[in-house]
Amino acid sequence: MKSINPNDFKAVSPIELSTLPTNLDSGASDDKKEDKLESVSNKLSELQDVMYAHNRYGVLICLQGMDTSGKDSLIREVFKGFNSRGVVVHSFKTPHSAELEHDYLWRHYLALPEKGKFTIFNRTHYENVLVTRVHPEYILNENLPGIETVADITPQFWNDRMEQIRNFEKHITQNGVIVLKFFLHLSKEEQRQRLLRRLEEGKHNWKFSTGDLKEREHWDEYMHYYEEAINNTSTEKAPWYVVPADDKEMARYIVGKIIWEEMQQYTDIQEPKMDEKVKANIEMYKEILKKEV
Repeated sequence: MKSINPNDFKAVSPIELSTLPTNLDSGASDDKKEDKLESVSNKLSELQDVMYAHNRYGVLICLQGMDTSGKDSLIREVFKGFNSRGVVVHSFKTPHSAELEHDYLWRHYLALPEKGKFTIFNRTHYENVLVTRVHPEYILNENLPGIETVADITPQFWNDRMEQIRNFEKHITQNGVIVLKFFLHLSKEEQRQRLLRRLEEGKHNWKFSTGDLKEREHWDEYMHYYEEAINNTSTEKAPWYVVPADDKEMARYIVGKIIWEEMQQYTDIQEPKMDEKVKANIEMYKEILKKEV
């Protein structure tokens, strides 16, 4: 099976999504991909245990992609080996009334990972420069000064938002949050097939929404704005990875392997050493405990 190099997927220069593959032919069976994923998932779980003891870094995994791109199942499969105390998932929906009383990043600050833990944003702060660009009328719900109509939302408004997001990520990475962002790059044809399966397979009917079809009509717009967001916000400390998503099993493995490989850069993540005074008297403490039997 082809080895996974994070740099092959990292957006390090301006990208064009139309030129990037949505499927990666590894030549491996689904069983082989699942075995490889289970292995890397277990290693990530062990790493998180060490992170918990180390208590210095948190990890933020950001997942974006069109409807049916496989975000939910990816979370389930990549992180299933984790101790439940070590991973938290936030699925951001349309902002509710209390969230709209604050700036658009407020609810994302509240959801950042604690030290020693992984947090997954299933849909992220990037919805504020993706969905809102396709549907700029949503911005009016934020009740912003100087924004009375959609006509008031200028190109500079979006440039400012990109800068605000870069600053947000710069701030949290400088304070111990490791940020890895993944765009699940799905083809329009594969989405069509997955939506059809939701309608044809009874057990998946509940997943279908007419809203999926409405958003599908804006496919080209979304691709344009995803491309723009990725190119404007992929930085050294908060990189974007464009992951081929037509093959769900392969996409899960790629994401898991990239997380594992990138975490290897943090060589300071180690279990704390025992206090020297305690270590010097360890035999005495063992004898005390043995006498209790």
